[in-house]
Amino acid sequence: MGRLQEFSIAFTNSKVVYSPGESISGSVRVITASALQFKAIRVNCVGSCGVSSKMNDASWMVEEQYVSSMLSVADKGTLPPGEHTFSFQFLIPAHAPTSFEGPFGKVIYRVRAVIDTPRFSKDYKTQRPFYLLNMLNLNEVPDIQQPSFAVTTKKFTYLLVKTGTLMLKARSDLRGYTSGQIIKLSTEIHNKSGKDTGCVIASLIQKVTYKTKRPMFDLRTIAEVEGAGVKAGKHAEWREQIIVPPLPQSGLAGCSLIDIDYFIQVSLKSPETVVTLPIYIGNVAVNMTPSRPPPPNPLQHTPLPAMQSLSPGPVVPSAPPAEDELEGEQGAGGLASEEIPTKSHSQQDPSGQAPTMSPSAFSHAPSQALPQTQHAQSAESSAPLFCVSTGATIPFFTDGNATPVPTTCPLILPPEYSTWEYPHEPPPTYEESCSSNNSSFNTSMT
Repeated sequence: MGRLQEFSIAFTNSKVVYSPGESISGSVRVITASALQFKAIRVNCVGSCGVSSKMNDASWMVEEQYVSSMLSVADKGTLPPGEHTFSFQFLIPAHAPTSFEGPFGKVIYRVRAVIDTPRFSKDYKTQRPFYLLNMLNLNEVPDIQQPSFAVTTKKFTYLLVKTGTLMLKARSDLRGYTSGQIIKLSTEIHNKSGKDTGCVIASLIQKVTYKTKRPMFDLRTIAEVEGAGVKAGKHAEWREQIIVPPLPQSGLAGCSLIDIDYFIQVSLKSPETVVTLPIYIGNVAVNMTPSRPPPPNPLQHTPLPAMQSLSPGPVVPSAPPAEDELEGEQGAGGLASEEIPTKSHSQQDPSGQAPTMSPSAFSHAPSQALPQTQHAQSAESSAPLFCVSTGATIPFFTDGNATPVPTTCPLILPPEYSTWEYPHEPPPTYEESCSSNNSSFNTSMT
């Protein structure tokens, strides 16, 4: 580096994760081998969001600024040979959004330092990123303790002349989760036809919306569970669980260019039937206060009455025509209830083997069901887990960590990681699903 041997930025106590409204402080260290003339030494703190229409393109189409503060730590003069230290401190705005990195946009924060040298001399620059965590308290979301419920019916034709009807119901125990918690999922399939269904799949899906003149949607399957199909004329129940890996929070509050949504999608391949359960991912877990009775747990390992265990009560699913009664007579046998076995699970334990899930697993505490990795922590952990993005090289931080820790957590990337397409049609919204002709949703307790 010639006469400049070192030019670096260090944060106080080596802290790299901050909260909105907090002060960020540190020092700029300069070591020179010989005298260095300068016009000014400036430090500035910047934070912004940029969105592009091309993947991993830093030429933003739209951009917004959250913080831009400049501090002059030294005026015109000469730095003698040796080591020099200049302190700085900046205030982070109270409504700045959480750091995020995606393929089409980023929310980034950094501290920059510049030594402005005289004319025809080389200016010296350095920078150091820091990360912001704007906590999302799930207890501030309305009805967060209630289960998320969806039901739909599907009428289809098979063997050219026969008609069948299928009812698919799904429910999660809550509407909000934090990293390391378990989503308890219960599904019922009522196959009133003479044809076996295809396998049933439950997926945790992330939808990131990048808001440009033509919005883009990035859909990713975070985790996936597959169960067996349902025999003709059978009423089957499927209970499964999905461990929530470290993920960016829902919404990305404070950012108007990037929005993040999560939902559970339960689907059948044959006949093609889908229901979606909107959920929230946050940083502060839902407080199930003992002062009020908890909602009934549909995942208790007890026999469920046929077609009544997950009924939404006053909301009746779109009823099939009168031919259903005829089909019930034509179906293969009575509506005997059975349990659907799980065939595969995308979330792997450290040994690389898919964990064996059973309905009895829901009686376990979350900490007992978690894979023992250094990044999959329970919600009761005192240090908040922080995630910048869902890419393959995610930095994770806890309070007090000095350096970024790249993850090797196998819970992040499922076996079939989705590719980006542009434009990409998003899944139906909650309101669109409610207004469809063949489905109905109940978002309150039964």
